[in-house]
Amino acid sequence: MKILILGAGRVGTSVAENLVSEQNDITLIDTDARRLAQLQERLDLRGVVGNGTHIDVLAEAGAADADLLIACATSDETNLVACKIAKQVFNLPRRIARARAPAFLDHPELMGEQGFCVDHLISPERSVTAYLESLIEYPETLQVLEFAKGRVALAAVRVGPGSPLVGQAVETLHKRIPDIDSRIVAIYRQDKPLIPSGATVVEAGDELFCLADARHLRRVVAELVPTVRPVRRVMIAGGGNIGARLARELGGNYEIKLIEVDQARCELLASQLPARTLVLNGDATDEDLLDDENVGDMDMFLALTNDDENNIMSSLLAKRMGARRVAALIGRKAYGDLMEGGRIDVAISPSQATIGELLRHVRRGDIVVAHQLRRGAAEAIEAVAHGDRKHSKVVGRKIEEISLPKGSIIGALVRGEDVLMAHHDTVIEPEDHVIVFVTNSRLISKVEQLFQVSASFF
Repeated sequence: MKILILGAGRVGTSVAENLVSEQNDITLIDTDARRLAQLQERLDLRGVVGNGTHIDVLAEAGAADADLLIACATSDETNLVACKIAKQVFNLPRRIARARAPAFLDHPELMGEQGFCVDHLISPERSVTAYLESLIEYPETLQVLEFAKGRVALAAVRVGPGSPLVGQAVETLHKRIPDIDSRIVAIYRQDKPLIPSGATVVEAGDELFCLADARHLRRVVAELVPTVRPVRRVMIAGGGNIGARLARELGGNYEIKLIEVDQARCELLASQLPARTLVLNGDATDEDLLDDENVGDMDMFLALTNDDENNIMSSLLAKRMGARRVAALIGRKAYGDLMEGGRIDVAISPSQATIGELLRHVRRGDIVVAHQLRRGAAEAIEAVAHGDRKHSKVVGRKIEEISLPKGSIIGALVRGEDVLMAHHDTVIEPEDHVIVFVTNSRLISKVEQLFQVSASFF
């Protein structure tokens, strides 16, 4: 696929890294020639220096015969105008734009053919907020992802010595909750992936990925890690787009303290946020401020400023001072890999959250959901099985008959309204929604090929 990416920032670079590895023809457009040169040395892509809203720049980048434009520059206006030009001047078939301003997200009618010609609008703030809400709802987990319009959930947990499953075989989970069908689809042990069998013994420190019917997720998680008390008190460091959006979404259901360093921004937030949200003017790395505001009593501390170092420092301080669980927004991958799982419970990458939204529009075959896990190393997808046994590599076959690449596993199926955990003798039927976990993102193209129907079927 020939793809144009507008913007070589963190999101654009992350998208390019993911798509280049899948043998796509990538052209990256940015005004920073030095940045493009560095990326061309490291990645197999072409760089075009210039403004993506200029017709001549888009022409030089190959917009006339491109398959997809992903506009993820810093400016919302740049992204929207680029999509408009790509459609009206070059008739570029598919256009995706990133937008941060809530006003654009709240008025989808502006994105159609009579507006900015955007096929899909993505929002890092919206994606990160949804991720944070799941962490608050399930504080025992590292991540909770949804499939099949919320009917299936994938929970990632790190088991400690107190977990009921430590020292037990994976098959013990079913014995403990026989009335609930669930499946551990992957284990990461000392950062190395393992596709478990029923006899695999769980060890302390393992990171487990478990699929279950979303209605029963809480009971399943309770069997994986010790139950903790629900989150009631939340402290948010940073009143930017993400912090403000999260405080607004949480509404009046939690006791929230939000710390913002800019006084004018504090005054604005205080007038807009729910009454139970206390807005404080100060620096979240100020130990005295955290102590005065009883950070040690917080069930969750979330560092959501646009400064990685401040987020790391405030999270470490909050954890040391007694906050039960801390999460930090960390853009730089090296920082996130270094900090997560230590004193910081969860490191959140805004670019990875955005990539999950993008991938389902880029994947071949009928991929309706795609989530990246473990900071992009693994992936979970929801694919729709089409065709019949003659024209499909999956339909009409038992799972044990499907030639899945090593390191991938079919975890569950959604058939109509029914959620079915996958077993070796489960037969895939037409229109099943199949959830596949892949331990190495480089294998995803092989999985996609399995769900592509042969041309003679149509």
